[in-house]
Amino acid sequence: MKKIKITVMRITQYADLMAQYENPIEHTCDMRLGQTFIVDNCAKPEGMCDSAWETLLPFVRELATGGGNFFDGWMQNPHSAMLSCNDGFRPVSFYIEVVE
Repeated sequence: MKKIKITVMRITQYADLMAQYENPIEHTCDMRLGQTFIVDNCAKPEGMCDSAWETLLPFVRELATGGGNFFDGWMQNPHSAMLSCNDGFRPVSFYIEVVE
């Protein structure tokens, strides 16, 4: 299996949606801009958010097994993808790519 690098590219917060719909919570996301993770054998990297990992895993698995070219040419690099976690209040965008 190929190793996959995950990089945190953007962290966004929608304060208006949070104020209108979300119950107050003390702890949210631990991701940091520019943070990187290396995935080996499709195992969740230490420190990776469980929810984000569930979103990324199908794409990580496809790239790790030699696949790619998602959605018929979506990415300039066919061995990569730009994905976001499923938190609608504070989505984090991740760039995943094959590490040679």
